[in-house]
Amino acid sequence: MPASFSNPTCDVVVVGAGVIGCAIALELARAGRSVTVVDSRGAPGLGSTSASSAIVRFHYSHLPESALAWESGHRYWEWERHLGVVDPTGMAQFIQSGALVLEGPGYDLPRLVGILRQLDIEVEVLSGAEIIERFPAIDAQRFGPPSRPEDDSFWDDATGDIVGFYVDCAGHVDDPQLAAHNLAHAAKVHGVEFMFGVDVVEVLRAEGRVAGVGLADGARVEAPVVVNAAGPWSSVLNAMAGVLSDFTVSTRPFEDEVISMPAPEGFRIGTGTCITDPDVGTYFRPHAGDTIIVGGIEPDCDPLTFLDRVEDASESVTQETWEVQSLRLSRRVPSVSIPGRVSGIVGVYDVTEDWTPIYDRTCLDGYYVAIGTSGHGFKQAPFVGVLMATLIDRVEAGHDHDAEPLVVRGAWTGVEVDLGHFSRRRTVVPQRGMG
Repeated sequence: MPASFSNPTCDVVVVGAGVIGCAIALELARAGRSVTVVDSRGAPGLGSTSASSAIVRFHYSHLPESALAWESGHRYWEWERHLGVVDPTGMAQFIQSGALVLEGPGYDLPRLVGILRQLDIEVEVLSGAEIIERFPAIDAQRFGPPSRPEDDSFWDDATGDIVGFYVDCAGHVDDPQLAAHNLAHAAKVHGVEFMFGVDVVEVLRAEGRVAGVGLADGARVEAPVVVNAAGPWSSVLNAMAGVLSDFTVSTRPFEDEVISMPAPEGFRIGTGTCITDPDVGTYFRPHAGDTIIVGGIEPDCDPLTFLDRVEDASESVTQETWEVQSLRLSRRVPSVSIPGRVSGIVGVYDVTEDWTPIYDRTCLDGYYVAIGTSGHGFKQAPFVGVLMATLIDRVEAGHDHDAEPLVVRGAWTGVEVDLGHFSRRRTVVPQRGMG
């Protein structure tokens, strides 16, 4: 039986209750739309969001991405003000740990610094000696380019001092899953309905446009607008919707392992910082419980694990990843001790060929996407909600976004974000990892 618009369930269905989906739902509800969020998990933020390192940084190789993160960063700094409510479950906290970016392959430091300064973000360029003075636990020598412990070059002597830049106002959020719960709570206050533990099996159509979603139990959630914020399941939903004919960029599930290690005394919350280290191929930051979390930045020497199905992901960190990342960290932070027990988390993320998200409409009227957000989603989420709500409002009112991409101004910083940069039809320059 075809869907109809005579008695819709709501104005908008958002598929996915991660940090992106909850942020979109909140802003749509603030704009006066009735919203239903559906998710296969049992609560907000239990998918990719729960495995996020939750770093809030502003350095990107492209201005629109930095501008988006900068506006969102201000909202994380004043989280309660952004939400407008206090979640009785508890509130996620922004930790101003700063962000240090070291030189290395694929990272054009002058370009990154130039973009930050274009946005009036205070940034300090540091010599190796200045890095050590600021963070004594760091060995500020050049070890790269990145290699793996089984390669002889991994153990080569350093070739001089390294340089970098530091942004003091960056940092991380202490609990990404709680942040998603906070957004969901604020959305509920504005009338958003959440349906958890349900699987979408069909994208409904009526009168030449999207008309809602069908669920595995036979129920239907009918609405004239559907937003795909399904994270690593986004490609499956897009295939159901039949919208990929004019996409020049695609999304795939990507498995990522992040390890956790005891932090030495000189690199804990309050003394450590969020470090992007392309010289050895990692990023790391201090974490709760006097630990450090360490992830990869996809250097050329590392294999990439793409999945045909999200369900095929590993259940735990592998011994191989543990050894590679812990040894890399030990080169940069020599005082770290490597325990014998493997510890960490496996996440599955949604990535594009150029590691840039897609925030866009599609060829199916009423069907929108906020996908491909790996490396971007958490830090950009608060303002992504505003971007998508604005996009939906304007396109549903008749604006031709494909011909004239919207530019959305951030109310907290005044930055302007060109949504054309995040188009499904953009020219793609493939790359490995976020930059």
